[in-house]
Amino acid sequence: LNAIMEKGDLVPLEVVLDLLAEAMLQKVATSKGFLIDGYPREQAQGVQFESTILPCTKVLYFEVPDEVMVARLLNRAKTSGRVDDNEVTIKKRLATFHKHSEPVIDYYKDKCVQILATSTPDDIFAEVQKALDTI
Repeated sequence: LNAIMEKGDLVPLEVVLDLLAEAMLQKVATSKGFLIDGYPREQAQGVQFESTILPCTKVLYFEVPDEVMVARLLNRAKTSGRVDDNEVTIKKRLATFHKHSEPVIDYYKDKCVQILATSTPDDIFAEVQKALDTI
């Protein structure tokens, strides 16, 4: 998986679904629901997830300009140890994101809440809470 991520590519759909299903099954008895960070990254993932695991209730989309994302991820690189936290790979990942993920927003437009995520973490968290309180 590290080699795939290092190239800026997406991990295969089946692998991601297996990992998600396994993690959810371990917690389903004690959970009120699941918030899955960074998923789906492309429409096919969302469709497959909903047909094999569970329908999606809400999608949160954090709007952040690319230059802000690059700066944030380069800052994360100082402590993350992730192989994909370098400027070249980050820019490849952003291009992959725009190509594959943006159609997800359109597909889930009736379930999607867009949050401008350039303010403080507390302000962004307040927006997330408002969105989740509607469930």
